[in-house]
Amino acid sequence: MHALAGVNFNLQAGEVHALMGENGAGKSTLIKTLTGVHQRDQGTVLLDGKPVSASSPLQAESLGIKTVYQEVNLIPHLSVAENITIGRQPGWMGMVNWRAARNAAKRALDRLGLNLDLDRELCSYSVAIQQMVAIARAVSEDAKVLILDEPTSSLDENEVDDLFVIIDGLRKDGLGVIFVTHFLDQVYRISDRITVLRSGELVGEYLTAELPRLELVGEMLGKNVNEDDAMWSSSRQPSTGDRHAIEVKEKQTLLEAKAWRRRGAMEPFDLTIGSGEVLGLAGLLGSGRSEIARLLFGLDAATGGKLCIDGKLCANWSPRKAIAAGLAFCPEDRKVDGVIGRLSVRENILLAMQASRSVLKTVSLPQQTALAEHYIDRLRIKTPSSETAVDTLSGGNQQKVLLARWLAMSPKLLILDEPTRGIDVGAKSEVELLVESLRREGMAIIFISSELDEIVRTCQRVAVVRDHQLLGELQGGISEKAIMEMIASAKPIDGAKRVDGAP
Repeated sequence: MHALAGVNFNLQAGEVHALMGENGAGKSTLIKTLTGVHQRDQGTVLLDGKPVSASSPLQAESLGIKTVYQEVNLIPHLSVAENITIGRQPGWMGMVNWRAARNAAKRALDRLGLNLDLDRELCSYSVAIQQMVAIARAVSEDAKVLILDEPTSSLDENEVDDLFVIIDGLRKDGLGVIFVTHFLDQVYRISDRITVLRSGELVGEYLTAELPRLELVGEMLGKNVNEDDAMWSSSRQPSTGDRHAIEVKEKQTLLEAKAWRRRGAMEPFDLTIGSGEVLGLAGLLGSGRSEIARLLFGLDAATGGKLCIDGKLCANWSPRKAIAAGLAFCPEDRKVDGVIGRLSVRENILLAMQASRSVLKTVSLPQQTALAEHYIDRLRIKTPSSETAVDTLSGGNQQKVLLARWLAMSPKLLILDEPTRGIDVGAKSEVELLVESLRREGMAIIFISSELDEIVRTCQRVAVVRDHQLLGELQGGISEKAIMEMIASAKPIDGAKRVDGAP
């Protein structure tokens, strides 16, 4: 298995080249290979037509390959001038020439058209300004290639505009810029060419002006946009989309979000879900799907809007209040944020229930064992016993243990973020069947998946997310093609609704 296999990538001087691909596509590996973090097994890197090989990030910088990462890796309590020149301050015999250092920092800022207080602490500036200072540091010497890794993820619209003015200026100066992002709109605004990777392999290189958005989405997802995909997968034929839509309208509204948002993470969105309904969240990686889930569960604090559960306004929302209101959340990374590998299956299943009780209301060991055995049987968890350590189980069975933990709480709403990622086909089918069973029992479920066929098979409604905005909804005639068309749309759909797949 190769993290990167036979990839050709070309960057020209004076261009912005977007590097696109879903999670695991190989973007980070390619960047780390170019910057000396990883050593390539084969192939050649040419810079100005000459072979180069960076054995470390420091050597890559000396060659003129500079990188600015998503998280600003500067020192917040040093001044702007110190951050720009640190590690390369002019001086003699160990003594820093601070006047020369400040002049060098000013020249770097002037190149970007920035007028900042050189003596002010970096942390006193906004994230956007800190990002620009990082760029100023990167291009302050003989930079030939600038790699920007998700530089706009924490910026608002005006800050993105300011950054793009700087990038455009660097392009005109003849710098080659590699722009890594998940924002489709930004790619079409700033890039000259696009390279798409998928599963560690090159899909293609395109002129941005000649690549339709829908085709780009299809290339990233590995879907042929010209094929007439079936309305529903043959693995599970529901009655019809229209019947599902009628069924949903009869359900009592459980959760309603109005203009719910988090600055820098998610634009204001409206969302409702009723009991006995599966609502899908579809979109490319980084589109804002997980951000919506975290906001609804209270893991991230909202900065505007309102949230109602069972018609009651939720104030000072938090995970503890969410659990008390009947919400449950299975996160995307089950190993980091979900199961605790060294604890037993029983201990993992009882974790949320015990945490919700006071110290004086513990669950007895016989009750714990009985409850664990109940969910082992119901979810068909393959384990030698309830006392087996979770990290010895397969990925699919670990996912089932995490589901069992929340089902033991008898939630009204279950949020599933990528519940089938990294598990085999059989386990995926079992998770999908479980979701349908829970829906029929009256549970509301928010289902997030990168696999569009799973969304189509599982959900009665689909909310489509792109660039941290909720574009609209599909209801009734849900298809992979309809979802992809909405993702590729040039702007949010008016009214945030699309019914029966109509444009």
